[in-house]
Amino acid sequence: MVKYTRWILVFLVFLLLGGVIYFFTIRKKVSKEETGSLSGRGAFRQSVLHVNVEVLSVHPMTDHTVTTGDILPAEEVDLTFEISGKVVEICFNEGEFVKKGTVLAQINDAPLRAQLKKLESQVKLAQDRVYRQQALLEKDAVSREAFESVQTDYNKLQADIELVKAQLDQTELRAPFDGTIGLRRLSEGAYASPGSTIATLSKVSELKIEFSVPEIYAADIKKGTPIEFVLTDNQGKEKTCRAYVYAAEAGIDRDTRTLTVRALYANVSNELIPGRYVSVKIMRSQIQNAVSVPSEAIIPEMGENMVFVYRSGKAYPVTIEAGLRTESRVQALSGVAEGDTLIVSGVMQLRDGLEVTIDQFLEMPL
Repeated sequence: MVKYTRWILVFLVFLLLGGVIYFFTIRKKVSKEETGSLSGRGAFRQSVLHVNVEVLSVHPMTDHTVTTGDILPAEEVDLTFEISGKVVEICFNEGEFVKKGTVLAQINDAPLRAQLKKLESQVKLAQDRVYRQQALLEKDAVSREAFESVQTDYNKLQADIELVKAQLDQTELRAPFDGTIGLRRLSEGAYASPGSTIATLSKVSELKIEFSVPEIYAADIKKGTPIEFVLTDNQGKEKTCRAYVYAAEAGIDRDTRTLTVRALYANVSNELIPGRYVSVKIMRSQIQNAVSVPSEAIIPEMGENMVFVYRSGKAYPVTIEAGLRTESRVQALSGVAEGDTLIVSGVMQLRDGLEVTIDQFLEMPL
């Protein structure tokens, strides 16, 4: 009897354990099904994608190349005398503006003036000789050779006078053009020779912007091509100025494979000074009324460019024809138009007809 009771107890224990195992197995299965159901509903809710958009508008669009350049004066010359002599007078102040033809310095001209006076004193006598010989020649009293000899002496005297006058002009140093004169390098009393620089004269009312472009862009550079150059002041602020190409070298530099170009800038208020380093932006082409899309909004697919537009709460793919390209945008020649709402974020997750919610309207960067 005790034996049977023991087996009954063992049976009941196993039955209880089986029931417990069964209960937890069913509970776990139900829990997984509920979790899967909730996950499915969550996935359904997440199928509505949040995106940023941009309303397309018409705007000017330029294609440009960036390089570096230097500011040069429109004209610049080292002022030197043409002949040697002692500097007897300095007629300018350093840093002042001078007009063309202004006398800037003078070397000793006393010996030349004395020589000129001597020659001029002989003119009257030489003229009288010519007149007398001409009168005698008309009466056949002298030979033509005698007349021509005194005529030659007179002409030689006039030539000597003109030579001395020219040498006197060379004793004066005059400004060859309107400009600003720099620092003086010689003082009165110094001996100047043709290699001695008195000062530097610069025309800064106009400035030249000199820069070089790679040979592949050489064909885009023409007279009148607009450029923009940027200067940075000591506070880090940038100033953008506009100039126009007026000339370029005749050929490509063989060492650098670049074309040297110069543009002209009207420095009206003399706010810019020569010698500064600038960043140059060359306007290769310009479109006034362009519709463009951000580069990140484009999905290349089968050799075509595809973007997504927002219509009535859903995303729809559109194929565009690309035109002018810049660093951040691509001109759309077809496919989208002014006023279309372009999706610019999450484009790789989009598909035809997918419901989307607009988070933010972005503005096209200027």
